[in-house]
Amino acid sequence: MTEDRHKEPRWIFLTAFALVFYGTGAAIIESFVNYPSWRLIGADEFLAYHQFISPRVLALLVAPLLLGTAFTILMLWARPAAIPGWAVWAALAAQAVVWISTVTIQVPIQVQLSNKGRSVELIERLIETNLWLRRIPYAICAGLFFWMAAQVIRTSDRRPR
Repeated sequence: MTEDRHKEPRWIFLTAFALVFYGTGAAIIESFVNYPSWRLIGADEFLAYHQFISPRVLALLVAPLLLGTAFTILMLWARPAAIPGWAVWAALAAQAVVWISTVTIQVPIQVQLSNKGRSVELIERLIETNLWLRRIPYAICAGLFFWMAAQVIRTSDRRPR
């Protein structure tokens, strides 16, 4: 029973780690491949394209990122002993910046694009704010998770076998 209780924090951390790194990769593709390509899509095709891709982005990018945040929150109560609380709080702070930016800036832009169609001005604003307010904070979060993983590995290497 005790051994199972000690495994739970590792699984919570491992799940959060996997979701953060999956989300980081998916978001990088969205930011640096997908968004810039919107400049190349014609005005007549843009609305259909945007309406096609939006539910897929929600399912394959937003949902895993939300789960990653949920598992990061769980780490406040259950995490490997090698991970200090401040690191979890710092990761959550970076994620909070991403979510606040998403809700207050990027979602309203996406809604306008979905309702009105292609707007080079809106696409440029989306690309610019996405970099500074989502990709950089989430890269910091991923860096923190990488550091946390190193702490867990370092501690497990010191244990007698």
